[in-house]
Amino acid sequence: MVPKIRRGSRTHGLLVYLYGPGKRDEHIDPHLVGSWDGFAPDPGRDTSLNPDPKVTLARLTAALDLRVNQLGDKAPAQHVWHCSVRTDPGDRILTDAEWNTVARRLVHAVNLAPEGDPDGCRWVAVRHADDHIHILATMVRGDLRRPRMNYDFKKAQAECRRIEQEMGLRRLKPGDGTGAKTPTSAERFKAERTGRTEAPRETLREAVRQSLAGAATEEEFFTRLHEAGLRVKMRHAPSGDALGYNVALPGDRNRDREPIWFAGSTLAPDLSLPKIRRRLADATSDRTTPSASTSGRPDWSPPARERRNATSIAERAAILLDSDDDEATTQLVGVGELLDAVAQTSPAATRAELGAAARAFERATRSDIRAEHADTRAIRSAARGIIRAGNALGRGEDGGTTAMLVSTLVLVALAAARWHSARGHAQQAHASRQTAEHLRAAYRQAAATPMQTLRDQGRALPEAERRTHETTIHAALTEQGLRADSALTKTDALAATLAQAEQAGHDPNALLQQAIDLRELDTADDVNDVLVWRLRRLAQLPAHPVEATRRPRTGTGRPRTSANRTSTQAAPSDVARHAASDPYSRPPHR
Repeated sequence: MVPKIRRGSRTHGLLVYLYGPGKRDEHIDPHLVGSWDGFAPDPGRDTSLNPDPKVTLARLTAALDLRVNQLGDKAPAQHVWHCSVRTDPGDRILTDAEWNTVARRLVHAVNLAPEGDPDGCRWVAVRHADDHIHILATMVRGDLRRPRMNYDFKKAQAECRRIEQEMGLRRLKPGDGTGAKTPTSAERFKAERTGRTEAPRETLREAVRQSLAGAATEEEFFTRLHEAGLRVKMRHAPSGDALGYNVALPGDRNRDREPIWFAGSTLAPDLSLPKIRRRLADATSDRTTPSASTSGRPDWSPPARERRNATSIAERAAILLDSDDDEATTQLVGVGELLDAVAQTSPAATRAELGAAARAFERATRSDIRAEHADTRAIRSAARGIIRAGNALGRGEDGGTTAMLVSTLVLVALAAARWHSARGHAQQAHASRQTAEHLRAAYRQAAATPMQTLRDQGRALPEAERRTHETTIHAALTEQGLRADSALTKTDALAATLAQAEQAGHDPNALLQQAIDLRELDTADDVNDVLVWRLRRLAQLPAHPVEATRRPRTGTGRPRTSANRTSTQAAPSDVARHAASDPYSRPPHR
């Protein structure tokens, strides 16, 4: 049940609309379902005494405005309180009596007409469709004072949640006041008339968010806004200091042919200039700290190297979210920027789903929890590196590392959902789960080719070697209490990766255990896929398996053991040693 509250100054004009044919949805049988005293004239059905509905409508207007007119010049300009209340499309149809109950509870909850108060404001509830009513009230009490209407929207929302539970309706998720403002009906209708897929407010919010992703300075942020094609207008203090900014879409104009400007703070609470400056200050060292993605093969492209680096940092963010610390809220902001960066630079095949994931996660980045010591340097640096590296190709190492990063981001989104759920953030938890679904869809697209190639390589292994690696896999997963799928099509890719890691000089058993210990695997859709990408990252194997060629073998084809490796091969790679010593890479205590 969704309440939508507005304020106005024309009682008669609103009643004409409510009892008229409607401008968008057809109004059917408009009539009163409730009023302040139960005896208000009804222009829709009171035709026995006066057959002219216009006369009855004028009588109803006069009754509602009685106290407003008594105040004369002292009456408030915005004296009309208008609340539409709509049920979910899947809900049952409420009776007029039930809608009367809803209306009375809402005007009581917002302190317009408390139960038992003879001086409460006058109000009516009009129904002209099965699924909603409109409550119109005039905000002058019987003692000619104005009602105390602080936080009327939050109070109406809370009362609707209680009504949903008591009437057996679909229960919506309660908010905490940190969500971005949704487009108004006028904005949505205008977007439809002009052929836009979304309201300008939503387009601008996404563009500003993407311009902020990984930006190192305020100047760079505003440069990106201009490069995105937005109109930008600064607000300055008398001293000349910038106080804020406004953005507008080219071609989006009002009836006077002037641009329609939106302040950053009206697009989203965290997009105001002061909050953007605070975020940039928290990551000041990004300007001088070099990227951590300098390791790896020199023939890997910059997008591939940056995605590998981002995967390691995303793993750390998931571990911090699993720690259940309120300071982890800073990681959510960074993950949002990382998603925006990946969505902007990923191949066309995955860009739609990644863009949807970034838009969904935007709600998960804001809550009423504030971290005292915000540190987003590493994750913002990863986002910045991805942006600066440019667009990734949908094939080769670029495509493989995209799948590697997206696989990790799925687990990060699920960790964010658990973190929010533990704090009662229903909307943010839901947004995180939606993000995970979009990321899963993007992963399936990005990983299809490399995973199929790996499975083929696994099936091509010599029989004895393949059985050895399968035994290692089943033993390691069983020891962790995880179920290893016995189907060869599930473990072939993992067996191929272990074989290639062994060929590169790693101990398969130790490396697999290290990959399992990085963090939990319970939320993974496919444990084998997750482990494949962890192993390839730890062992610095190419993400695209076509590049991982096998050296020709002689003899019986037995797999090599640690005893017959050379001394240089026996040592783990620098990256594996670093991951083992890095405290952020250790699994959380359980």
